Amino acid sequence: MKNLHGIILLAAVAVLAGCGILNQKSPEAIAEEQKTEKLVQDKLDSKQFTVNVNYMMPTKGGSKAVNGAYSLTIDGDSIDSYLPYIGGATSVPYGGGKGLTFKDKITQYTDSGWEKDQRKISATTENGEDTLTYNITVFKNGSASIIVTSRNRDTISYRGLLDME
Repeated sequence: MKNLHGIILLAAVAVLAGCGILNQKSPEAIAEEQKTEKLVQDKLDSKQFTVNVNYMMPTKGGSKAVNGAYSLTIDGDSIDSYLPYIGGATSVPYGGGKGLTFKDKITQYTDSGWEKDQRKISATTENGEDTLTYNITVFKNGSASIIVTSRNRDTISYRGLLDME
């Protein structure tokens, strides 16, 4: 009976050790990961980056994949927002106004630095029609999420990828 327990224990250790070996990354994969992390770090540090959006999540209604060249660009002290919008509005010009498609100066910018493999950036702007705050979370692998809050419109969220070029 003791021998059977030993065999079972030995088999369990062998299976667990094998799983650890299978989960190890190749040196090439590790080098590529480090290269991506460095590029993400450099782009965010320079305050010159673009998030290409591929998914939108309105406050009300269903989430949608988006096609096209939708993006949010931070370029020093300016913001270039080219994002689709679905949601309610309390006070906007006839026809909807600019929505989330405009280029303007950033009035307030904060960067939390890296915490748990993510970096949170907040950029506020006034585009002549509204005051908008873009809360951007960027992960070390380049994936990103954006939450846009507005004085006159419903909040909306996006997901996408940092442009690595």
